[in-house]
Amino acid sequence: MAPTSTVATSTDRADEFRLADGETLAAVLDDYSRVAATTDELVATLDLDAAHPLPDEPWYEPGASWSVRRVLLHVIGETAQHSGHADILREAIDGAKTMG
Repeated sequence: MAPTSTVATSTDRADEFRLADGETLAAVLDDYSRVAATTDELVATLDLDAAHPLPDEPWYEPGASWSVRRVLLHVIGETAQHSGHADILREAIDGAKTMG
């Protein structure tokens, strides 16, 4: 039997951004809200000053570690940046501006 690839194709990735058969926007938004609430509950239990060593990779300084606070801020920043990218694409499609 030939090995099965676990690498996602561009078609697989594109499908992640489409409603599947039987899915509704309301259900997706409800799921998003549920995950957000669970995330809020988890974050409320964390010690924001706790630190974890980063992997030994060339893009990190040797022996570096990040606090939980820094990780959460990084995730917030990444989310904001990618949301901005989506807004730029939407503006290119419909011409409506949300800022300025």
